[in-house]
Amino acid sequence: MTDDRSVESQADSGWAMTGVAFAAAMLLLIGAFHVIAGFAAILNDEYLVRVRGYAFDLDITAWGWIHLILGLALVVTAFGLFSRARWAGVVALFLVVLSAIDNFFFIPYQPFWALLLIALDVWVIWALTRPRALRS
Repeated sequence: MTDDRSVESQADSGWAMTGVAFAAAMLLLIGAFHVIAGFAAILNDEYLVRVRGYAFDLDITAWGWIHLILGLALVVTAFGLFSRARWAGVVALFLVVLSAIDNFFFIPYQPFWALLLIALDVWVIWALTRPRALRS
């Protein structure tokens, strides 16, 4: 005898896991983008145009290190989501919000790139906060 709730729960978890898999793949992509931008800024200080009069004026190398460290954390968290680790959902939400804030401050340096990453961050937040997305 089958319980209707268990069948419904299994169907919901299939849809939810599809959303989590999507979020993990996007998180991996966002992390890779951060790592690439971080290496570019660290290796070539003239890669980014310096913005004069910007309220949050950091050294280009500092921006590079911020992007590199955040990118590596995002990649590790993406693999945690793929393996369905319980910690990965909360950490992913925290890091993606941090990534969106980081890219907001990065808009004057690389406007299109930063806005693209903010849009991807919002998409990951949406995928992770769907009902029952992070339940096993």
